[in-house]
Amino acid sequence: MKKTFVAVLLFSLFLGLSFGSIAEARSVRVRSSIRRSGVYVPAHHRTSPNRSRLDNWSTKGNYNPYTGKRGSANPYRVRSR
Repeated sequence: MKKTFVAVLLFSLFLGLSFGSIAEARSVRVRSSIRRSGVYVPAHHRTSPNRSRLDNWSTKGNYNPYTGKRGSANPYRVRSR
C-alpha cells in the first residue's frame, strides 16, 4: 500500500513538472520599451510566435494564464492588408 502511494505521488509530481514546463515553453517574455512616439510599453508575456491563430491567448476558447482574461478574437476572420 505504501509503495503504491509513493509511486502515484512521484508519477503525479512528474506529470505536474512536465506540463508546467510545456506551458512555460509556449510563452515568451517581452521586455519593456519606449516606442518612437514616446509611449512606454511595460514588460509582458505573449504566446510564442508561430503560424497558427488557434493557440493565441486572445482567440476565442483560450485564456491568458497571467491575467485570467478570456479570448474574444475570431480565429477564422480574414485579415485585410
